Amino acid sequence: MLTPIDAAHAAMQAAPADDSARLRFYERLADAELFVMLREEAKGETVTPEVFEVQEASFVLAFDREERLSGFAGRAVPYVAMSGRVLARMLAGQGIGLALNLEQAPSSILLPTESMGWLADTLDHAPSEDQARPQSLAAPRGLPEVLLTALDAKLATAGGLARKAYLAEVTYEGGTRGHLLGFTGTVPGAEGALAQAINEALVFSGLDAGALDVAFLADSDPLAAQLAGVALRFDLPEPQMPERVERIAPGSDPDSPPILR
Repeated sequence: MLTPIDAAHAAMQAAPADDSARLRFYERLADAELFVMLREEAKGETVTPEVFEVQEASFVLAFDREERLSGFAGRAVPYVAMSGRVLARMLAGQGIGLALNLEQAPSSILLPTESMGWLADTLDHAPSEDQARPQSLAAPRGLPEVLLTALDAKLATAGGLARKAYLAEVTYEGGTRGHLLGFTGTVPGAEGALAQAINEALVFSGLDAGALDVAFLADSDPLAAQLAGVALRFDLPEPQMPERVERIAPGSDPDSPPILR
């Protein structure tokens, strides 16, 4: 079965001059859960990935399906699961690239250390904060289809962080116009993660020079009712009940990548 990374890789290969296809591939890589082959079992937050050399360059091995890792290794091997964004931050500045799905999928590719450094830098591109008072709202107009698709995909990965998001054209006091994405039912403390996710949707759409304002609204906020009347609505997935976790796995905290040894 093809994975989202397989599909994005195929689109990138089919249009090598299309920057948007390349950006979408890296976005799927950042969002994916990857299984990184280890030389030995993880010890606390310290991991020792299996590293191999190709043409005097070093690469770690990672796969987007456990069965792909098993197929490559041909035996039981230690591994750790982490998101692509955590892996990129772990490898950044280490002089090590990523061998993704090597020999096991159509998305088999060697990503050099420069690519992983670029991805880590891109993911660290933080949104800015500002305050402005909306004067009027209207249905969104003129937004690129690539951005709407990116928002839909990104919000689909944010299940459990909020209930709904509303996208509308906004005019602020003073006459400034733009677009506003208002979240309702936001879990306390999730605001930063949601703002960063929307920022990534802009960056990986090739629209990082553009702007999309984000607001977090209580259900009783009059602005939430106004948005519901005119905006394009996104329903975020219901959270899945996690199984009981016995220990914290390396890489489970996106702000604290494992220690590479």
